[in-house]
Amino acid sequence: MIAAKNRRGVQLRLRWRTVSAAALAVGLLCATSTFAQETHPSQGTPPSAVQDQEQPGPPEKKNEKSSDSLTTKIRIHVTDANDKPLSNASVYVRYYESGGFLRHEKLSELSFKTNQEGSVKIPPIPQGKILIQVLAKGWHTFGKWYDINKDEESVSIKLESPPHWY
Repeated sequence: MIAAKNRRGVQLRLRWRTVSAAALAVGLLCATSTFAQETHPSQGTPPSAVQDQEQPGPPEKKNEKSSDSLTTKIRIHVTDANDKPLSNASVYVRYYESGGFLRHEKLSELSFKTNQEGSVKIPPIPQGKILIQVLAKGWHTFGKWYDINKDEESVSIKLESPPHWY
């Protein structure tokens, strides 16, 4: 325990928790600064030894194909009850993406509008469970989970007219 005097001469006592917390903070700052220092491979070794060390090469094409195989490209066609394309309909795509808080999956969302032909091209997204929602003025809202495991997928969505309210 540490004792100190204030201006009036009254002795103050500080608790160990305060002192130990400050000491812990200083210790952590010192430890992180030593780990953050970067060492260059050429320090302390002759130049010939640095050249003999293996340099990391370009990634193999197998790794690129495997990462591409985990994604999918989706094309969505939106039509009305009479099979006419609906333009300017809002399309929302939700999917799970790895690497969120504490390495848990997080739900990501993309939003698009359909073109004159009633279609939307979705950029590559991870394969798995995908939620597709479609909203259009004057039409019943559509939403459905799809389990997509292919490299490319085409989804046709037919919107129904809304129920008549009296």
